Amino acid sequence: MKQRPQLGTGIGWRPEIAEGIDRMPGIDWVEVVAENICPGHLPEPLTRLRERGVTVIPHGVSLGLGGAERPDAGKLTALAERAEALGAPLVTEHIAFVRAGGARTASAALEAGHLLPVPRTWDALEVLCENVRIAQDALPVPLAVENIAALVAWPGEELTEGQFLTELVERTGVRLLIDVANLHTNHVNRGEDPAKALSELPVEAIAYVHVAGGYERDGVWHDSHAHPVPRPVLDILADLASRITPPGVLLERDEHFPEPAELERELDTIRETLRVNRPAAPVTSQPPRPAAPTGASTEPARDRLALAQASLLSALVAGTPAPEGFDRQRLAVQSRALIGKRADVVAKVAPELPVILGASYRPAFFSYAQRRPMTNGYRHDALDFTEQLLGAGKPEDPQVRRELTDWWLDRVGPKPLSQRPVARIARRVRLALGRD
Repeated sequence: MKQRPQLGTGIGWRPEIAEGIDRMPGIDWVEVVAENICPGHLPEPLTRLRERGVTVIPHGVSLGLGGAERPDAGKLTALAERAEALGAPLVTEHIAFVRAGGARTASAALEAGHLLPVPRTWDALEVLCENVRIAQDALPVPLAVENIAALVAWPGEELTEGQFLTELVERTGVRLLIDVANLHTNHVNRGEDPAKALSELPVEAIAYVHVAGGYERDGVWHDSHAHPVPRPVLDILADLASRITPPGVLLERDEHFPEPAELERELDTIRETLRVNRPAAPVTSQPPRPAAPTGASTEPARDRLALAQASLLSALVAGTPAPEGFDRQRLAVQSRALIGKRADVVAKVAPELPVILGASYRPAFFSYAQRRPMTNGYRHDALDFTEQLLGAGKPEDPQVRRELTDWWLDRVGPKPLSQRPVARIARRVRLALGRD
């Protein structure tokens, strides 16, 4: 395995804080959500950072490496293009599934709109390993995969998180992105001991570390990336730093951005935590060499995993009964959280909607989403939500309804109209305008 790049201290790059990052002292590198950038049209602040020699790493969120299907070739190509455009030394993704259903299950294809945990079973491991190998072969630079936070636990798991990740590294040689905030989340929500997880990890395989904030409500920890980093997360970082000096540590913040000075103080706290918790002796061993694929088909494992994941996702986004063995209350919390995240992302891709609808946007979207799973991405979701609202003769205020209708008609141009039943759409518009 090639020498791991020494990254230093970094921060998640977001457009909302781009100018502040530009002026922050001591930023060695940044991480950017891969799906949010276009290789041929990089944001100017990001280009300036690269010209100054700041490393930029693309962080993917949509591959679904833990899903039952093999990684989409188009998504892999897009991730590779971003790595090359940024001159990145590696790319990262998640150990998660983001979609389920479809041909393997003879059920509708569903999208989660968020990262969901894979069961720590031998079946899921077998599938994940093959998916990781496929991704590694398609990418021009090394891949690192991240442990995720979860509100729910799969029944009948056969491996701990540390054992699962160790097996993954030994079988594929993949690097790890360890999120210590996610270890804390799983401690609160699932009773998992972060110290035990760290003790079982192949820490020499760590490419870098994520640190982020969240909040606790009614005994559930929400990994919000919108709050300051709490002491328990820093304590887990200190434990990790006492075992190995991580090649890089990155502060994540996705919402409710504070002033740059506050982020700088958080970065200073992270640096100090690393400084005072250096390991007594450096780890010198290298990650195990990848095991050669056995040649055995993963299809039976994929079919079993597909059914399990489709059953869980359907309960979360389509209101079907909870699969046996799951905590129904936790599934309800996860379901509400998914709708909330979905509403937030739709508001970002279609910012006019919350402006037009005002305070009624979120209640209306929640009512819609509880009955309508997302199947074709957020932009279509915004259009489908608006169509459903107008078709129901809402909003009741005629002026607001006209504004919403104008917005919708501006965006369902020739191509979307050709893909939808025109008579149905025309009727919905007439209803929205009170002309039917």
